[in-house]
Amino acid sequence: MTQSPTTLRPVNPEDIPAFHAVMMAAGMDPRSSWNRTTPADLTRSLLAPGAGGFLAAGGGEVLGCVGYRPDGDRTLTLNKLATVPQARRLGVGRALVREVEHVARMGGYGRVLLAVSQFNLDVLPFYDRLGYTVTDEPYAHAHPDSPAPVVLIKSIFSPLSGGRGAGGEGFLHCPPEDASQ
Repeated sequence: MTQSPTTLRPVNPEDIPAFHAVMMAAGMDPRSSWNRTTPADLTRSLLAPGAGGFLAAGGGEVLGCVGYRPDGDRTLTLNKLATVPQARRLGVGRALVREVEHVARMGGYGRVLLAVSQFNLDVLPFYDRLGYTVTDEPYAHAHPDSPAPVVLIKSIFSPLSGGRGAGGEGFLHCPPEDASQ
């Protein structure tokens, strides 16, 4: 895949099938609860009050997705980050994480939290490079039939003192990044 500009945009109800398709194309271990996620699950998760997500597109195709939801007053939880295999190492995942961090910052959250499946530990260096650290906090949304995930957090400086903005309005143009991310 050539490096073409990537556009991020907020998820809307019509995007649920594309979001789901990217998740399923990501190649998660078959033992992961990720593979049992349905479009109805995504609708409940991404369209809940205060929640949302983004799609990344480039070259006329959807390349990645990410979701988020508030977990209390201080924490925005990042979830469902996925990129299609041909878009890996092009900066798509990094851009999606940064956009959720922007939502957290603009919404007045103090941190972003995420959980990594025990079946996907190869992604830990990616999050480490983005400033996330492992914590011993439990993950409130862990699937009861799966091993406990690794929980990571990142403190977010917020210039806002109150309120919860939806963030991510409109479109964000992200130029291709160095493949050495």
